[in-house]
Amino acid sequence: MTDSTPLDSAAAERAAAESAVLNIVVLAGGISHERDVSLRSGRRVADALSSLGHTVHVLDPDAGLLAGLEAHRPDVIWPALHGATGEDGALLSLLETTGIPTVGSRGPSAGLAWSKPTSKELVRRAGFSTPHGIALSTETFRDLGAGSVLDHLVRALGMPLVVKPAVGGSAQGVTIVDDASALPRAMVNAYTYADAAIVEAKISGVEVAVTVIDRGDGPVALPAVEIVPVSGVYSFEARYNAGETLFYTPARISEETAALVSETAVAIHTLLGLRHISRVDLIIDADGTAWFLEANVLPGLTETSLAPQSIEASGHSLGEVYLALARAAIAGN
Repeated sequence: MTDSTPLDSAAAERAAAESAVLNIVVLAGGISHERDVSLRSGRRVADALSSLGHTVHVLDPDAGLLAGLEAHRPDVIWPALHGATGEDGALLSLLETTGIPTVGSRGPSAGLAWSKPTSKELVRRAGFSTPHGIALSTETFRDLGAGSVLDHLVRALGMPLVVKPAVGGSAQGVTIVDDASALPRAMVNAYTYADAAIVEAKISGVEVAVTVIDRGDGPVALPAVEIVPVSGVYSFEARYNAGETLFYTPARISEETAALVSETAVAIHTLLGLRHISRVDLIIDADGTAWFLEANVLPGLTETSLAPQSIEASGHSLGEVYLALARAAIAGN
């Protein structure tokens, strides 16, 4: 009988780790405008992981969160949070101080992606296309005179325009403006959700969402999802009400364009320092240029969300991928 080699022992340890039942805490809820979506995402993640035999607790990130984490002391935390509660980086940075492995981007990187003006400028400097626009705080908009500011923006950017909060997701506070007379209401709508708004040129073309995952061996783009809202606008309602949007996965684009959007999404994921999972939203214009809209640090994982469609189109189950990301976090990748 021969002694096992170090390589054999390492392989046995890896196999044991991969077969171990994990104690997982899924974070869902919070107090952002996207609380209900987060609860739906969290339940889907919890169900997928539980179906594989793992122990899963769903916790709300409220005043009892830190005590709850100490009580459960999980092997890994799986945030399924949307909006400022989980995507502005503050909570993710706090979770790092617990010493518990956490799926997803680290706090500082999440903060970069959460701020649309910041992420757009970083992406532009790196040589990627992003719609020309201007970010305006409520104070600037008020102090310089709303009417004169809007007249100037129409002259500078042309029409149509897109007005949206400088932070946030799920298309809340987003308005497509085809007529200048609708701009004041669009600004009010955006300021309902944030203290700053972006006014940018509208790019026409094919809208796609590219989910990027990294299970520890480098970021990989999953099949792009093409988004075709029945109403013509991919609003909050169109995102989360079944039947209001048509999705094509993979997107109905050429192989060359598919390769372009995949490469672009992975490059932006890497540029912003994102980790484990993200979603990059792009529009492909008639010339084949991919225009960056935004990067989502914790993309929606509901039954109508885009990331799960990409995962399933790649030939993997949701549970398999969510568990792989959990194990990557535990391994420190």
